[in-house]
Amino acid sequence: MAGGWARDGAVQDQIDDTVSDAVSAARSRMPTGESEQWCVECGEEIPEKRRAALPGVKRCVQCQSGRDAAVRSSGINRRGSKDSQLR
Repeated sequence: MAGGWARDGAVQDQIDDTVSDAVSAARSRMPTGESEQWCVECGEEIPEKRRAALPGVKRCVQCQSGRDAAVRSSGINRRGSKDSQLR
């Protein structure tokens, strides 16, 4: 599929590298270290099971869900179709 001076399979190599970079970036943003016992936003206690499941957690589920929703609605097109880009 590659054309010009690129070797066969170069397009797939680019795709693999892009995915690998995105995974590495996501992992680097994950919390690490000791979890907070109390939510840094609302002050509610963070359940022990959440702290054990996600080391380094700083927010309760409700506060983290609100933060995640704000990021999702930031206007980034995650659909890949041209129609969604034209909206």
